[in-house]
Amino acid sequence: MILNKRTIKKIAMAGSMMSASLLSGMSAHAEEGPIKIGVMLPYSGVYAGPGEAATNGLKQALKEKGNKIAGRQVEFIISDTEAKPARAPELTSAMTDKDDADFIIGPVHSGVAMGMIKSIRNKDSIMIIPNAGINAATGAFCQPNVFRTSFSSWQTAYPMGSEAVKMGYKKVVTMSWNYGFGKESLEAFQESFEDAGGEVVKKIFVPFPNTEFQSYLTEIASIKPDAVFVFFAGGGSVKFVKDYDAMGLKGKIPLIGSGFLTEGTITAQGDAAEGLMTTLHYADTLDNPKNKAFRAEYKALYDKPADIYAVQGYDAGQLIIQAVEATKGNTADKKALIKAMEGVEIDSPRGSFHFSKAHNPIQNIYLRKVENGENMVVKTAAAALNDPARGCKL
Repeated sequence: MILNKRTIKKIAMAGSMMSASLLSGMSAHAEEGPIKIGVMLPYSGVYAGPGEAATNGLKQALKEKGNKIAGRQVEFIISDTEAKPARAPELTSAMTDKDDADFIIGPVHSGVAMGMIKSIRNKDSIMIIPNAGINAATGAFCQPNVFRTSFSSWQTAYPMGSEAVKMGYKKVVTMSWNYGFGKESLEAFQESFEDAGGEVVKKIFVPFPNTEFQSYLTEIASIKPDAVFVFFAGGGSVKFVKDYDAMGLKGKIPLIGSGFLTEGTITAQGDAAEGLMTTLHYADTLDNPKNKAFRAEYKALYDKPADIYAVQGYDAGQLIIQAVEATKGNTADKKALIKAMEGVEIDSPRGSFHFSKAHNPIQNIYLRKVENGENMVVKTAAAALNDPARGCKL
């Protein structure tokens, strides 16, 4: 057969139409497949509790939609980070390259977060951080496909500085474990405290994870500041609060802190926690319909009370749902998906929030006081607080 120009043109057009049809079919098939949500959280070790709670919250949000978004089934891919930063690059690459996850939820630990962020750069997967608060995640290392539904360390500590001055405290000692999140928390408090006219007279850093506090407390007693601001969490905060009380300081020098001091630790701290003032973006006792409904459903599903980690996981789920619904189930167009995520308003148990240009929540921070074993909201210490995202170039 002799092929003239017209015949060649027809063959080329037919081939082009066939290719377009195949591509269209492949695209349609992909969109009919499951939405893949990779979950990189700790399920063993010291951070297993927060990992489990965040996962429970995430699954609760999706369960409310029948585990389908825009008609597409949701598939979870679970990976235990063990809160080990060294594992982060390998596990993240497996999620992005092997599992082809649309979203990756994680982590709890800030060191793991930085490893994940470096590995996910220029990948198609979208990372949603449900806890790790290191400032750089939405600061100097911010990137288009990284969002956070939790907080920055700056947000949880900064409002307490001005609140401390309002309480009449002029000279304060600050104290924390000597690691990144603790340092960032003390810096944020000091920034606000000094701007309001206060003075940090001593900064004490304790080697992590040391919980032998007696010598430091003896030093604080000799300094006699107006108050002490601390960042401790988990078992360390339980030990610190009990030691502070046992040494007779509680009735003499007021103790204040970032909210993790009494978050999930009050029962173990007992009477020693009564009266402690902290700042955080959530409290179990927040009086709004969303929080009440969320807590009731969480208790029914998991037979335990919800906590801040569950809220942050739940909001990661809400973020995915709203964005995918806005793109009518199209997760292939990542730019459109990210744009949808940037524009959502999350109806959260903590109160409604939206995202900053750096993809950090712009949210309320509450002043809380421990009363009868609960963190009671005294007032909103900072409404719609926007992290400064220092170093972010988005």
